[in-house]
Amino acid sequence: MAEPKWLKDLKEEDYLKEDFDATGKSRYTVDGIDKNYPDWLDKAAKKVNAAEGDDYVKLDAGLLTVNQINWMLRRAFGELTYVDDNNQFLWYNKPTDPNKKMLAGRTPDQVGDTMGAVHPDIRNVIPEAKKVIYALRNKVGGHDEVKMPVPNGNRHKLILHDYKRIEDEEGNYVGTYEWVQDIYPFVKYFCETTGQKLVDDPDATTGATYKRDTIDTATDASKHEEPVEEKKEAKPDTNSGASEY
Repeated sequence: MAEPKWLKDLKEEDYLKEDFDATGKSRYTVDGIDKNYPDWLDKAAKKVNAAEGDDYVKLDAGLLTVNQINWMLRRAFGELTYVDDNNQFLWYNKPTDPNKKMLAGRTPDQVGDTMGAVHPDIRNVIPEAKKVIYALRNKVGGHDEVKMPVPNGNRHKLILHDYKRIEDEEGNYVGTYEWVQDIYPFVKYFCETTGQKLVDDPDATTGATYKRDTIDTATDASKHEEPVEEKKEAKPDTNSGASEY
């Protein structure tokens, strides 16, 4: 993913210390159950007598049942996950459609896993994940959020990962909240309904990964899902207006 400069500048010896085996303890850690056990959720919920179904939950600005909270979050915009301050993966908004292919795939049996178990040890994934968690845990440079787009050469698939630091009332770090979504459908809808276009900025110093391409907001741009690299020989459409970045 495309990291902001302040995140790239972090020292490896600092962020690699993040404990992705979750050997520590959060104030809400459920003891006595193997974190990477496939049925961790059911066992942990039973041990703490967790509310479920039609049990009411009083929130800071509302009163909902567990069912209502589940239904609402499953329809929330984007893929959401929560990792606590002990680097234990505790929740994600499971899609309503069980066959839906997630952008950042998660499965029910992963709930309760350590961050080390959730992330595959390939392509430097774990060190990069540790960097994000370390940065938010320590609020490096005053940052409490990390936005990271996924460069893919296709301007019709704009995947964004947004990580947010979660704090308690005293400002203590209690976990990280991740939001993942392809934002292109919303960009496309905005352009179509307002008659505007995304155009290349000749003064921009970033964004080179997304090659120039022409988009006409009056057409169904979702047809053009192929990577831009595959269209290098195509001639630009001079009748379509400004190019997109």
